[in-house]
Amino acid sequence: MNNISYKRIVAMVDEGLGIIELVEEHPCPNGSQWVIYQYKRTSPLVISAWREGNKHHFILKIGRCRLNLLPSISAAGIEEVSIKEDNVHIHYAGLAGGGVGIELRKGAENVIDTVILERGGGSKLCRGIVITPKMEKLMVGIDDTDTKEEGATWVLAHEIGRYVESKGFGYYMDHTIVQLYPGNPHKTQNCVSVALTFAVYPQYKYKVKEVIRDFLKERSLSDKTAMALYYGITPSKSMKIFTNKAKEGMVSIEEAIGVAEKNNIEIVKIFDREEGIIGAVAALGLAEHHDIAAKLPEDME
Repeated sequence: MNNISYKRIVAMVDEGLGIIELVEEHPCPNGSQWVIYQYKRTSPLVISAWREGNKHHFILKIGRCRLNLLPSISAAGIEEVSIKEDNVHIHYAGLAGGGVGIELRKGAENVIDTVILERGGGSKLCRGIVITPKMEKLMVGIDDTDTKEEGATWVLAHEIGRYVESKGFGYYMDHTIVQLYPGNPHKTQNCVSVALTFAVYPQYKYKVKEVIRDFLKERSLSDKTAMALYYGITPSKSMKIFTNKAKEGMVSIEEAIGVAEKNNIEIVKIFDREEGIIGAVAALGLAEHHDIAAKLPEDME
């Protein structure tokens, strides 16, 4: 197991809802669907789980449970999730190879420490704790940064994501292009907006807003640019409904502002004009649903 390690582990916390989104970058090129399946099957703390390439996502309840581990049937899982001061403690347990992965998390980026409670391997049980800093999830919708002559919102948004991470404020976790209504007469060309997802350290959560605003002010080619910021683990149902509506037809700025107010979304106009508000808010609803976000309205199921 020399030189084999998880690449990065991030835990984003919503203490108000009592949940955590855990994102682990698995050492194998395309991750392990077996881990996703087993953890979700075995542990009552796992609300949902999915894989994007080698990134494993788990929505977890804060709390403790007992795992009934059985070979093949329920071979590995998470038995406790807790917050202690500014850190998140994840307690894992697994049989045989299902437990070996606990030790492989020790060298991952953003891991403060690992504690092996029982050492596994072979047919033995392994139990251990992985400790990471407490982080928060920030989604940022961006629209109207280009003109018919030059620019591309998705490229500028990607540059913003990389810049925020380079400053040490947290991690650039995701970039989602959201297709909006193709028949919009005011569109630049393809009529898409972009949602960026960050895991931010709590002390920088509001600093990130200022950094992105200033970046857009300096680099945007349009005077209609806007961004929308949402602090939370998962977009609400009303946010998703609004995004789908913005895919299917024209929506008003007033509707976008109404959805923002209902969901504590902060809208920031970069310049005086406000047309970009619609796309910025609409980008957020499907930030975690890449397949649906990319689709034209006639291809929606």
